[in-house]
Amino acid sequence: MLAVARWRLACATGAAASAACLARAETLLPKELDAEAERDVVVENWSSTHQANPRFYFQPDGPQAVQRILSALHQLGQRVRVVGSALSPNGLGLSDEAMLNMAQCAEIVSVDPARLQVTVQAGARVSEVVEALRPHGMTLQNYASIAEQQIGGFIQVGAHGTGAAIPPVDMTVVRMKLHTPGLGEMELSESSNPRLCRLAKVGLGLLGVVSEVTLQCVPAHKLVQHTFTETREGIARRHHLHLKHKHMRYMWIPHTDTVVVVTCDPAPEGMVAPPPSFSEDQMTAPLRDLLVSKKGATAEAARSMNFAQLRDALIALDPLDKAHIVEVNRAEAEFWKRAGGYRIDWSDKLLGFECGGQQWVSEVAFPCGTRSVPNGADLQFMQDLLELAEGSKLAVPAPIEQRWTAGSKSRMSPASSEGDEDLHSWVGIIMYLPTQEQQARDEITAKFWEYNDMCRRLLWPKYNCHQHWAKIEIPDAPDQVAAVRQRLRERFPIDEFNSLRRELDPKNILGNALTDTLLGDEAAHKSSGI
Repeated sequence: MLAVARWRLACATGAAASAACLARAETLLPKELDAEAERDVVVENWSSTHQANPRFYFQPDGPQAVQRILSALHQLGQRVRVVGSALSPNGLGLSDEAMLNMAQCAEIVSVDPARLQVTVQAGARVSEVVEALRPHGMTLQNYASIAEQQIGGFIQVGAHGTGAAIPPVDMTVVRMKLHTPGLGEMELSESSNPRLCRLAKVGLGLLGVVSEVTLQCVPAHKLVQHTFTETREGIARRHHLHLKHKHMRYMWIPHTDTVVVVTCDPAPEGMVAPPPSFSEDQMTAPLRDLLVSKKGATAEAARSMNFAQLRDALIALDPLDKAHIVEVNRAEAEFWKRAGGYRIDWSDKLLGFECGGQQWVSEVAFPCGTRSVPNGADLQFMQDLLELAEGSKLAVPAPIEQRWTAGSKSRMSPASSEGDEDLHSWVGIIMYLPTQEQQARDEITAKFWEYNDMCRRLLWPKYNCHQHWAKIEIPDAPDQVAAVRQRLRERFPIDEFNSLRRELDPKNILGNALTDTLLGDEAAHKSSGI
């Protein structure tokens, strides 16, 4: 597919050196280490938009094995990329040379109810940590859209939930163990090594491999979730009130005047949620009727589908026809008008949400004032984005999702800032991949890149946006690559970050094509040329 071709093309740089390195590694890799390496493994991300076929694939069973593997590969100069659940929409954790999967390092090490802290190995999934905390009356402060991420990846890419007063998840890290190629195992915290800790919390796997993390938790609590729709004018008038909710997100539906608002707040003791106004069958009727009218399914087949399945089936009929997608968006808007209402449940049950099927996605974060004095950049960004998208020839599906967080003291976080009240908005655009037919996926991919490039050129510089690290890609055009590199250097302490990389990973074995291209220090930190 086009996406894989794009990624593989980026990997081709230095191919001769890589081939020589791999040949040498196969000869010199310690026998006991070579026996642990799997071969002929194909790793795909969750939407099958990126894949890799690493020559070596390691799954260490504990922190000592992690360090042993890293030290051996460091001696050889063999590049390796650490990967979690391969959920990142981009190829951040992938490599055709060697990969290290932390899935077997998944122990819940300890729970400290007195301090409300939990210590876990980096391969533990968010959902597993939540269940381990439940008997202790504890939970994580916030959640991203899904709970299948490994904790190591969860923090290393700067994952976030939503809530104007709640920072991204990296800010809940109290302590971490980092295994480095050059200096071995290190323990980081704000007290023991604050400079390195603030860079390594969102370290992208480039400063070392995280094997263990202590997280600050909160008491387990129930939330009341309220889902309702607003008009765009209503959002403009009441946005300052919506931001006061503990958790809040918008789902903008292009080509309609409908914005879905989802808020979550502490549930009052004894509160009972009123029953929904519509049955599930009535809620999905607008999508179901449209699908049947377009002969995309029989009435019986359509009735067996849930909301996400109906939307995927509709989009699959003609994913790049603008008039068709406008019809689908309008049917989705009608669904949400009927799906409004209240739910009460534990926070971990409510803060995740349905992401839909396979898709291309790009998400940016940008500052928008403070909680006390928001500057309106968040709504102005959406007005500009909707005007661009709706005025283009692109078939732009719903939703365009918008969330908010407080700032992060982690210096490589997209929401990095020093002010305690700083407010950041996160906006994600998507195009679904509702088919496995290769030509159709390639065509959707090309249009998504047109959509993304339009935002990159016309919106991101104006609002000081930075892409989520798990969603950033290498642009095709050399001038755009240069522009992204320049933007990253204006936003982040890249020189200091690369200086630490040279200290902790002197042979640059922890990178891949994406990180080398966008973050590499060309003067002193090139890909290893063995």
